[in-house]
Amino acid sequence: MSGDNDLTDAADTGTGRTSAATGLTGTDADITGLTYTDATDLAARIRRREVSAREVVQAHLDRIERVNPRVNALVSLDPEGAMAAAAAADEHMARGGTAGPLHGLPIAFKDTHLTRGMRTTYGSPLRADSVPDEDELLVQRIQAAGAIRIAKTNVPEFGAGSHTFNPVFGVTRNPYDLTRSAGGSSGGAAAALAAGLQPLADGSDMGGSLRNPASFCNVVGLRPTPGRVPSYPAWNPWDTLTVPGPMARTVADAALLLSVMAGPDPRCPVSLEGPGEPFREPLERDLAGLRVAWTPDLGGRVPVDAEVREVLEPQAEVFRQLGCRVEADCPDLDGADDVFRILRAHHFDLALGAALDASREALKPSLAWNIEQGRRLTGPDLARATACRARLHLSAVDFFTRYDVLLAPVSQVAPFDAAAEYPATVAGEPQHTYIDWMRSAYFVSVLGVPALSVPAGFTPDGLPVGLQIVGPPRADLAVLRVGAAYEAATGHGRRHPDILGKIAT
Repeated sequence: MSGDNDLTDAADTGTGRTSAATGLTGTDADITGLTYTDATDLAARIRRREVSAREVVQAHLDRIERVNPRVNALVSLDPEGAMAAAAAADEHMARGGTAGPLHGLPIAFKDTHLTRGMRTTYGSPLRADSVPDEDELLVQRIQAAGAIRIAKTNVPEFGAGSHTFNPVFGVTRNPYDLTRSAGGSSGGAAAALAAGLQPLADGSDMGGSLRNPASFCNVVGLRPTPGRVPSYPAWNPWDTLTVPGPMARTVADAALLLSVMAGPDPRCPVSLEGPGEPFREPLERDLAGLRVAWTPDLGGRVPVDAEVREVLEPQAEVFRQLGCRVEADCPDLDGADDVFRILRAHHFDLALGAALDASREALKPSLAWNIEQGRRLTGPDLARATACRARLHLSAVDFFTRYDVLLAPVSQVAPFDAAAEYPATVAGEPQHTYIDWMRSAYFVSVLGVPALSVPAGFTPDGLPVGLQIVGPPRADLAVLRVGAAYEAATGHGRRHPDILGKIAT
């Protein structure tokens, strides 16, 4: 399936070699190399005027033209608008204007995030022609920092499920194997990062929607502490199960994006005080003495496929070699499954109940099922879930007095067949619904703590596997620092796909 792609190693890495497939030589190939330059470096080069915003945006648009038809990560592209914005950014610099932290960097926003004047479809036929007249808060903040909007990133229908497909735009495919899922719901974002279509990506996470696609696509995704990145507008402004967050190809780049996304807003009642700027500080840290808990299966609570275990088991030793004290342990997660399913179903009923009543036939069956689960809930059900979640949060707070971080699988499976809605089995155990296989991520969601997905290696078939680094509440910066040290020690994220079945490094 991937053999008819027209990319080459030279085009991917910007080595300057001639590409027979693309005809790129010299400067053209070097410009294409911008698409795998770290966002922090790229932004610095633009500020120093070593490269223009026009060149950066055009390089990404050229790569999108060649690669996106294979991967289907980006939708609703606006190349003309992007180039006009890039020209304006260059003119601003030429007049002596100051550059924001993301000045000149192209970005595509998740298709569940409102973008003024650009379609926001939620991957649903019910919203296929919806064009908002305002940007939502995180979009405003990212663009105010100088980023240039080029498109939207593909999502599952209404963001439901961790496999990105919908009847509006189709399936997003994994850049490392085009027959496999890119994960979801921020699957288009993760695939676009891995394929070199954008240097940064926004996303959101309820049950793993930042972490699962990051794991599947060998990139970085951070589920921040609830309230770290405020949401506005929101279906339920008091919700702390769903959080916006950053994705990138490196931990430092994710921290850079978080620095402009974070910070309080009075319209979000759960937003945390404190500015985002500290996330732009250097992340280097000596991990000697760090107290690390390691659980390969969340204390025996979730099945994990053998190929994922085989990649993750050696990672504890990496931390030992970095001077950490590693012990086998896991926080209390008893009842987390019930809590998540109840709160998720309640959320879908609140947000989409009217859509079910008006246009049931336009919703995928799994989504309709989840809404109906919400409608069956009683007051005692919600009270039980709320009380259990409170207990689990307090237990996690206590757990993190004994440990600095927890290491666990992000996903229980490697990227699965893109033709399937979800894996039929995990480690031989049947999965009965579209969320069963996501427990290793959504159990952590219930705790209300920050969790980072960072590349941890590859299966024998070359499929990416992510490591989940979890920290105490509000310790987002500490989690990023641990992730950066692990990233530097392993370098797994530096292995990029060339969409030909070969690897460009």
